[in-house]
Amino acid sequence: MRELKLELTRFMMSYKFASDEMLTKINILKEEFSSIHDYSPIEHVSSRLKSPEGILQKAIRKGYPLELDGIRDSIQDIAGIRVTCSFISDTYRIRDLLAGQRDVTVLHEKDYIQQPKANGYQSLHLIVAIPVFMTDRVQPVTVEIQIRTIAMDFWASLEHKIFYKYNGTVPDTLVEDLRQAADAANRLDVKMELLHDQVVALESVDTNDADLFSFDGLPPFPLPKGLLDSFMRGRTEPE
Repeated sequence: MRELKLELTRFMMSYKFASDEMLTKINILKEEFSSIHDYSPIEHVSSRLKSPEGILQKAIRKGYPLELDGIRDSIQDIAGIRVTCSFISDTYRIRDLLAGQRDVTVLHEKDYIQQPKANGYQSLHLIVAIPVFMTDRVQPVTVEIQIRTIAMDFWASLEHKIFYKYNGTVPDTLVEDLRQAADAANRLDVKMELLHDQVVALESVDTNDADLFSFDGLPPFPLPKGLLDSFMRGRTEPE
Protein backbone atom coordinates (compact mmCIF):
# COMPACT_ATOMS: atom_id res chain seq x y z
CA MET A 1 0.00 0.00 0.00
CA ARG A 2 2.84 2.39 0.85
CA GLU A 3 4.51 1.70 -2.51
CA LEU A 4 1.25 2.32 -4.38
CA LYS A 5 0.78 5.62 -2.53
CA LEU A 6 4.30 6.70 -3.47
CA GLU A 7 3.76 5.81 -7.12
CA LEU A 8 0.44 7.66 -7.22
CA THR A 9 2.05 10.70 -5.60
CA ARG A 10 4.91 10.60 -8.11
CA PHE A 11 2.38 10.17 -10.94
CA MET A 12 0.42 13.30 -9.96
CA MET A 13 3.57 15.32 -9.25
CA SER A 14 4.95 14.58 -12.72
CA TYR A 15 1.91 16.24 -14.29
CA LYS A 16 2.16 19.22 -11.96
CA PHE A 17 5.84 19.63 -12.85
CA ALA A 18 5.05 19.34 -16.58
CA SER A 19 2.33 21.98 -16.25
CA ASP A 20 4.66 24.26 -14.30
CA GLU A 21 7.37 23.88 -16.94
CA MET A 22 5.01 24.70 -19.82
CA LEU A 23 3.64 27.68 -17.89
CA THR A 24 7.19 28.95 -17.45
CA LYS A 25 7.82 28.64 -21.19
CA ILE A 26 4.62 30.51 -22.03
CA ASN A 27 5.24 33.25 -19.47
CA ILE A 28 8.78 33.75 -20.81
CA LEU A 29 7.29 34.33 -24.28
CA LYS A 30 4.72 36.70 -22.80
CA GLU A 31 7.32 38.78 -20.94
CA GLU A 32 9.68 38.88 -23.92
CA PHE A 33 6.90 40.09 -26.23
CA SER A 34 5.85 42.72 -23.69
CA SER A 35 9.40 44.02 -23.23
CA ILE A 36 10.77 43.90 -26.77
CA HIS A 37 7.89 43.89 -29.24
CA ASP A 38 5.03 46.33 -29.75
CA TYR A 39 2.53 44.14 -27.92
CA SER A 40 2.15 40.66 -26.47
CA PRO A 41 -0.09 38.22 -28.35
CA ILE A 42 -0.74 36.45 -25.03
CA GLU A 43 -3.50 38.09 -23.01
CA HIS A 44 -4.02 35.50 -20.29
CA VAL A 45 -2.74 32.08 -19.21
CA SER A 46 -4.44 29.59 -16.88
CA SER A 47 -3.88 25.97 -15.94
CA ARG A 48 -5.68 23.07 -14.31
CA LEU A 49 -4.82 19.58 -13.09
CA LYS A 50 -7.36 16.77 -13.01
CA SER A 51 -7.92 15.31 -9.56
CA PRO A 52 -7.19 11.62 -8.93
CA GLU A 53 -10.96 11.08 -8.61
CA GLY A 54 -11.57 12.79 -11.96
CA ILE A 55 -8.85 10.71 -13.63
CA LEU A 56 -10.31 7.48 -12.24
CA GLN A 57 -13.85 8.40 -13.29
CA LYS A 58 -12.70 9.14 -16.85
CA ALA A 59 -10.72 5.88 -17.03
CA ILE A 60 -13.80 3.91 -15.93
CA ARG A 61 -16.10 5.82 -18.29
CA LYS A 62 -13.80 5.25 -21.26
CA GLY A 63 -12.96 1.65 -20.36
CA TYR A 64 -9.24 2.32 -19.92
CA PRO A 65 -7.06 -0.04 -17.86
CA LEU A 66 -7.00 0.94 -14.20
CA GLU A 67 -3.24 1.05 -13.78
CA LEU A 68 -0.92 4.04 -13.92
CA ASP A 69 0.97 3.20 -17.12
CA GLY A 70 -2.28 2.53 -18.96
CA ILE A 71 -3.82 5.76 -17.68
CA ARG A 72 -0.68 7.69 -18.68
CA ASP A 73 -0.93 6.34 -22.23
CA SER A 74 -4.71 6.74 -22.56
CA ILE A 75 -5.56 10.02 -20.83
CA GLN A 76 -3.57 12.90 -22.27
CA ASP A 77 -5.40 15.87 -20.74
CA ILE A 78 -4.56 15.32 -17.07
CA ALA A 79 -2.55 18.56 -17.15
CA GLY A 80 -4.14 21.37 -19.12
CA ILE A 81 -3.14 24.92 -20.01
CA ARG A 82 -5.28 27.56 -21.69
CA VAL A 83 -3.67 30.47 -23.54
CA THR A 84 -5.92 33.38 -24.47
CA CYS A 85 -4.73 35.57 -27.35
CA SER A 86 -5.83 38.84 -28.88
CA PHE A 87 -6.24 37.75 -32.50
CA ILE A 88 -6.66 34.59 -34.56
CA SER A 89 -3.21 34.90 -36.13
CA ASP A 90 -1.73 35.06 -32.61
CA THR A 91 -3.04 31.58 -31.80
CA TYR A 92 -0.99 30.09 -34.63
CA ARG A 93 2.00 32.25 -33.75
CA ILE A 94 2.05 30.92 -30.19
CA ARG A 95 1.52 27.37 -31.50
CA ASP A 96 4.57 27.70 -33.74
CA LEU A 97 6.74 29.20 -31.00
CA LEU A 98 5.91 26.42 -28.54
CA ALA A 99 6.21 23.64 -31.10
CA GLY A 100 9.60 25.01 -32.16
CA GLN A 101 11.17 24.51 -28.73
CA ARG A 102 13.60 21.59 -28.73
CA ASP A 103 12.23 19.81 -25.66
CA VAL A 104 8.57 20.13 -26.71
CA THR A 105 7.13 17.36 -28.88
CA VAL A 106 3.73 17.91 -30.48
CA LEU A 107 1.93 14.57 -30.37
CA HIS A 108 -1.43 15.68 -31.72
CA GLU A 109 -3.14 18.83 -32.95
CA LYS A 110 -6.82 19.61 -33.50
CA ASP A 111 -7.59 22.85 -35.28
CA TYR A 112 -11.14 23.80 -34.32
CA ILE A 113 -10.54 27.33 -35.62
CA GLN A 114 -10.30 26.30 -39.26
CA GLN A 115 -12.82 23.52 -38.71
CA PRO A 116 -15.17 24.47 -35.83
CA LYS A 117 -17.25 21.86 -34.04
CA ALA A 118 -20.90 21.54 -35.04
CA ASN A 119 -21.99 23.66 -32.07
CA GLY A 120 -19.66 26.50 -33.13
CA TYR A 121 -16.81 25.80 -30.70
CA GLN A 122 -13.47 27.20 -31.86
CA SER A 123 -10.02 26.67 -30.37
CA LEU A 124 -6.60 25.29 -31.24
CA HIS A 125 -5.80 22.15 -29.24
CA LEU A 126 -2.33 20.70 -28.84
CA ILE A 127 -1.19 17.59 -27.00
CA VAL A 128 2.51 18.02 -26.26
CA ALA A 129 5.04 15.92 -24.39
CA ILE A 130 7.92 17.35 -22.38
CA PRO A 131 10.58 15.57 -20.30
CA VAL A 132 10.24 15.88 -16.53
CA PHE A 133 13.49 15.26 -14.66
CA MET A 134 12.90 13.51 -11.35
CA THR A 135 15.35 12.04 -8.85
CA ASP A 136 15.42 8.55 -10.38
CA ARG A 137 14.06 8.96 -13.90
CA VAL A 138 13.29 11.23 -16.83
CA GLN A 139 9.57 10.93 -17.46
CA PRO A 140 7.95 12.21 -20.67
CA VAL A 141 4.66 13.80 -19.63
CA THR A 142 1.79 15.01 -21.79
CA VAL A 143 0.07 18.39 -21.44
CA GLU A 144 -3.01 19.60 -23.30
CA ILE A 145 -2.73 23.21 -24.48
CA GLN A 146 -5.79 25.13 -25.68
CA ILE A 147 -5.07 28.34 -27.56
CA ARG A 148 -7.96 30.66 -28.39
CA THR A 149 -8.94 34.29 -28.76
CA ILE A 150 -10.75 36.34 -26.12
CA ALA A 151 -14.02 36.07 -28.08
CA MET A 152 -13.64 32.28 -28.43
CA ASP A 153 -12.90 31.95 -24.72
CA PHE A 154 -15.95 34.02 -23.75
CA TRP A 155 -18.19 31.87 -25.97
CA ALA A 156 -16.71 28.60 -24.65
CA SER A 157 -17.19 29.72 -21.04
CA LEU A 158 -20.86 30.51 -21.65
CA GLU A 159 -21.46 27.27 -23.57
CA HIS A 160 -19.87 25.31 -20.71
CA LYS A 161 -22.19 26.89 -18.15
CA ILE A 162 -25.27 26.24 -20.30
CA PHE A 163 -24.23 22.63 -20.96
CA TYR A 164 -24.00 21.85 -17.26
CA LYS A 165 -27.13 23.78 -16.35
CA TYR A 166 -29.13 21.52 -18.68
CA ASN A 167 -27.13 18.38 -17.73
CA GLY A 168 -25.91 18.00 -21.30
CA THR A 169 -29.39 18.14 -22.86
CA VAL A 170 -29.54 21.67 -24.24
CA PRO A 171 -32.78 22.74 -26.01
CA ASP A 172 -32.49 22.92 -29.80
CA THR A 173 -33.37 26.62 -29.87
CA LEU A 174 -30.55 27.40 -27.44
CA VAL A 175 -28.13 25.25 -29.44
CA GLU A 176 -28.93 27.29 -32.54
CA ASP A 177 -28.55 30.55 -30.62
CA LEU A 178 -25.12 29.39 -29.42
CA ARG A 179 -24.07 28.50 -32.96
CA GLN A 180 -25.13 31.94 -34.21
CA ALA A 181 -23.25 33.55 -31.30
CA ALA A 182 -20.14 31.58 -32.32
CA ASP A 183 -20.47 32.92 -35.87
CA ALA A 184 -20.79 36.46 -34.50
CA ALA A 185 -17.73 35.97 -32.30
CA ASN A 186 -15.74 34.78 -35.32
CA ARG A 187 -16.80 37.82 -37.36
CA LEU A 188 -15.74 40.04 -34.46
CA ASP A 189 -12.33 38.34 -34.32
CA VAL A 190 -11.81 38.87 -38.06
CA LYS A 191 -12.94 42.51 -37.92
CA MET A 192 -10.82 43.39 -34.90
CA GLU A 193 -7.72 41.87 -36.48
CA LEU A 194 -8.31 43.87 -39.67
CA LEU A 195 -8.60 47.06 -37.59
CA HIS A 196 -5.45 46.17 -35.66
CA ASP A 197 -3.51 45.61 -38.89
CA GLN A 198 -4.66 49.00 -40.21
CA VAL A 199 -3.53 50.75 -37.01
CA VAL A 200 -0.13 49.05 -37.14
CA ALA A 201 0.31 50.06 -40.78
CA LEU A 202 -0.40 53.71 -39.92
CA GLU A 203 1.91 53.87 -36.91
CA SER A 204 5.04 55.91 -37.35
CA VAL A 205 8.19 55.71 -35.25
CA ASP A 206 8.69 58.68 -32.97
CA THR A 207 12.34 59.50 -33.55
CA ASN A 208 12.44 61.71 -30.46
CA ASP A 209 11.81 58.68 -28.29
CA ALA A 210 13.90 56.23 -30.31
CA ASP A 211 16.94 56.72 -28.08
CA LEU A 212 15.03 56.40 -24.81
CA PHE A 213 15.33 52.95 -23.24
CA SER A 214 13.53 51.46 -20.27
CA PHE A 215 13.26 48.12 -18.52
CA ASP A 216 10.47 46.82 -16.31
CA GLY A 217 10.97 48.19 -12.83
CA LEU A 218 13.52 50.80 -13.96
CA PRO A 219 12.97 54.40 -15.11
CA PRO A 220 13.61 55.24 -18.79
CA PHE A 221 17.16 56.27 -19.55
CA PRO A 222 18.75 57.84 -22.64
CA LEU A 223 21.16 55.91 -24.82
CA PRO A 224 23.38 58.33 -26.78
CA LYS A 225 23.44 57.86 -30.53
CA GLY A 226 27.22 57.76 -30.49
CA LEU A 227 27.15 54.74 -28.20
CA LEU A 228 24.66 53.01 -30.49
CA ASP A 229 26.94 53.75 -33.45
CA SER A 230 29.87 52.20 -31.58
CA PHE A 231 27.88 49.04 -30.93
CA MET A 232 26.89 48.87 -34.58
CA ARG A 233 30.50 49.26 -35.75
CA GLY A 234 31.58 46.56 -33.35
CA ARG A 235 28.97 44.18 -34.79
CA THR A 236 29.83 44.86 -38.43
CA GLU A 237 33.63 45.25 -38.37
CA PRO A 238 35.56 42.02 -39.10
CA GLU A 239 37.51 40.51 -36.21
